[in-house]
Amino acid sequence: MANLKLVAGVLIVLVVVGAAIMIVMRGGEGETAQSPETPRQVVLLGSGATFIHPQLDKWAKEFTAIYPSIRIEYNPTGSGTGQTQFMQKVVDFAGSDPPLPASRWAEARGRPEGVIQMPVILGSVVIAYNIPGLEGRLKLDGETIALIYKGEIEYWDDPRIKALNPDLKLPNQKIVAVHRSDSSGTTHIFTLFLHKAAPHVWPKELVEKAIEWPVDKTGRGLGGKGNQGVVELVRRTSYSIGYVEYAYAVLTGLPWALVRNVEGVFIDATPETIMAAAENAYPLLPPSLEDDFNKAWEAIVYAPGKNSYPITSFSFLIFYKVYSPDKVDAIKKFIEWVNTEGQKPKNIVEGYVPIPESIRQYNLRALQLIKSSG
Repeated sequence: MANLKLVAGVLIVLVVVGAAIMIVMRGGEGETAQSPETPRQVVLLGSGATFIHPQLDKWAKEFTAIYPSIRIEYNPTGSGTGQTQFMQKVVDFAGSDPPLPASRWAEARGRPEGVIQMPVILGSVVIAYNIPGLEGRLKLDGETIALIYKGEIEYWDDPRIKALNPDLKLPNQKIVAVHRSDSSGTTHIFTLFLHKAAPHVWPKELVEKAIEWPVDKTGRGLGGKGNQGVVELVRRTSYSIGYVEYAYAVLTGLPWALVRNVEGVFIDATPETIMAAAENAYPLLPPSLEDDFNKAWEAIVYAPGKNSYPITSFSFLIFYKVYSPDKVDAIKKFIEWVNTEGQKPKNIVEGYVPIPESIRQYNLRALQLIKSSG
């Protein structure tokens, strides 16, 4: 009997050892039942500004390469639609060139999910043009641009344009003024610039994300959807002019004008001139990411300083303070990455400028504010 028990014991040991060996071998092939399961992919939905879209697209790709279980899907619908979808809780975050207007901000802040806004990138609006055969760089000021979009300057060789460009041979051709057809933060920036630079020509009533363009009444106005729509219309319409986000002009090779700033200097849009404008706005950022950002945003448009490009803007991402348990960690990782690795030169699309280190640290306060609903 004892021998039988001994044999049985040996067999049991051999079976156990054999099973252990099989587990180890399978573990080496990634098939062990004890290996952690592949995490379920989390999708973060965003909507809004086309202004930030090329940069956000770059960030999404680089971020997902580091965090493959998190996918960022962003629809460039325009700032107005993005804000609306955020308020309706259709998306997880919104992109917007201007921050939420005071009324929407107050409403969002009063909800259980709350609101956080942060400036994540610097960009600019350039005045692109298509003047066949023009040799030399066009120069414009706020008043002249405003008069073109009011429909009061009709021809390229108008004396008011010639006075700014005495060395250029301007054609006697009608100007076609291209603008956005959708609700747009780019339009808001552009019309705010026109009002600040030429308030006697461009009234406050014409400062908004979507307006009735006076030039349309003359038959010389065209509307395009998104920055890409405006770029395409300018490209294929001779003697046209249009306002577009700098990165879109760079990507398509469209020429753009030098624009006169507050100090009377004709300035090109460059990383240095965009940063110069931002430095004047930083002290006006509110104490908290939960506060109203409109004062700081308005200050950067037509900012003082000899080297400031006059149509510069922050572009914002807007988040809730409360997320579902399955998304809260993903949102925090995204915010942290955008304000650290995302600001490095290798992750910045040409035509945009990273935010200063001080603003990055300011934005990272969001990590302490955002909570789980569970």
